[in-house]
Amino acid sequence: MGSPKFMRFYDAIPKASDLYREIDDALILLKENHTCGQRIEREKWPQCYVQAFDVNNLRRFELRKGRRLIYTIYTKSDAIQCNVLEAFDNHREYDKRFGY
Repeated sequence: MGSPKFMRFYDAIPKASDLYREIDDALILLKENHTCGQRIEREKWPQCYVQAFDVNNLRRFELRKGRRLIYTIYTKSDAIQCNVLEAFDNHREYDKRFGY
């Protein structure tokens, strides 16, 4: 359910922390409703996602304190799934990645 970069970030978070619980809750929501995040317009996509993951859609799930999860939706064996590509711990990191 996540890229290697996201999984390293997620696995490093202490399991008892608020951040871990918030991301865990977000992952549950994404499993239940893949489109609950906001669609990101194609012209705003960072090329690193296109090159590394060959995405054809990109979405943002907003967390508290300016944190964000970036994910894509895809079909595998006729099942719709999502892949979290990256987590941003603050809005500044997100702005830098997206060139704002």
